[in-house]
Amino acid sequence: MALAPKRLPSVLQVVVSLGLFLLLAFSFTAKLDLPIQLALYIGWFIIITLGIRLGHKYQDLEKAALNGISNGLGAVLILLAVGALVGTWISGGIVPTIIYYGLKAIHPSIFLLATMIICSLTALATGTSWGAAGTAGIAMMGIGQGLGVPSAITAGAVLSGCYFGDKMSPLSDSVILASTMSNVEVVKHIRGMLPIATISYIITAIMFTLFGFHYSGQVDMSQVQGVMHAMEDQFYITPYSFVPVVIVLGLLALRMPSFPVISFGSLLGIVWAVMIQDVDFLQAFRTAWAPFSIHSGVEFIDSILNRGGMSSMLGSVAVIVFGLGFGGLLDKVGVLETVAKLFEHRVQSAGSLSVSTIATAFLGNVFGSAMYVSLILTPKICAKNYDRLGYERQNLSRNAEFGGTLTSGMVPWSDNGIYMASILGVATLSYAPYMWLSFVCIIITIVCSYMGWFVNPCQPVTTDSKQATQSSDDDSVLASENTPA
Repeated sequence: MALAPKRLPSVLQVVVSLGLFLLLAFSFTAKLDLPIQLALYIGWFIIITLGIRLGHKYQDLEKAALNGISNGLGAVLILLAVGALVGTWISGGIVPTIIYYGLKAIHPSIFLLATMIICSLTALATGTSWGAAGTAGIAMMGIGQGLGVPSAITAGAVLSGCYFGDKMSPLSDSVILASTMSNVEVVKHIRGMLPIATISYIITAIMFTLFGFHYSGQVDMSQVQGVMHAMEDQFYITPYSFVPVVIVLGLLALRMPSFPVISFGSLLGIVWAVMIQDVDFLQAFRTAWAPFSIHSGVEFIDSILNRGGMSSMLGSVAVIVFGLGFGGLLDKVGVLETVAKLFEHRVQSAGSLSVSTIATAFLGNVFGSAMYVSLILTPKICAKNYDRLGYERQNLSRNAEFGGTLTSGMVPWSDNGIYMASILGVATLSYAPYMWLSFVCIIITIVCSYMGWFVNPCQPVTTDSKQATQSSDDDSVLASENTPA
């Protein structure tokens, strides 16, 4: 018996399907204390059922899910490598040394500002927010705890810096992906983001500076000194421990592949543990898999350093795998395309274009569970509106980047949300309110678009020529530009 012709889902079908998924996601995590992995697992079958009703074969839907997973396996590899890096860098005394000198050098009143600046420079140089968060971010989290700054606020400053530096770096995979999918040169794409991103960065820097003054008078410096002495008792603190950091960041800045570079960094951590910290080789090697274990008697040290290892990332790996497959199913069934069509007849200006693009990109993170899903689908869905209304694709790439990348860390079940929560040790929904750069940047983008500032009009395109060109470009980048930055 022949299957019915494939068709796009109706608005009602989309609302019911996605509503069920969101109900599962929030009830599992907020009410029932069940893992989000189960919600994503069940979500597969919700979308598969919808797809079959729309005329798709089960085999095609399963293949779409597997393709979604395969396109994002680079994120899984990096996640496991970073887990090994964190474990070996702690056992090698690298992370403790950075925290020690940070407590010694950074005054509490400027700590949040310094955190944002250091993380933004790291991400700018390396082109990866993940690498910046996994190195400078971890160190700043430890320094912040030592100074008594709430972890959620420190994480917000870390991510504000990491995502700004990532967006301004021509080395960033997400920058390359967003520009390529929008058919815009990378340099032109960055130039289009620069004015709004710079204004947002300055405003956010002022906010973190003012907020930092609130904690400067509450820090017990004698307690900070106690933490530093405890660090000296547990580890051999030496400036030589900065060498692996310089090597890893330097290799990333030279545009070397993230997975082997971070893996090499974990090897350096083992060498440092054996040679400098006098740790048994097998014990040091084991920290690449299992979390480092320390019982110093100081709560702060134990809480920040009893972590790391690949095994600590396995739950996050499951979330990313299920999330990537879920995103592949949504793309195949056409759920986000139906959602985008709801905006189409309301999009008649630069302002409404920005709102619809940012909203579509955010939904790509929420329902696609991966930043790369958002950055691939958003330009494909929204490009025709920019051509129809006569606005350059540079505006499209900027809005897709801001909506897709800057919100990716806010979604608890997305690849970025899972990664950042795992690395920084703070729940996604706890640090999300403090990702001030993301909020400021999106607000300013929308306001400027409605005011006609920083928009680039062009001659309206009434043919399908650009769309045909874009379609041919899409296939060429799917396999090569999908590693999260």
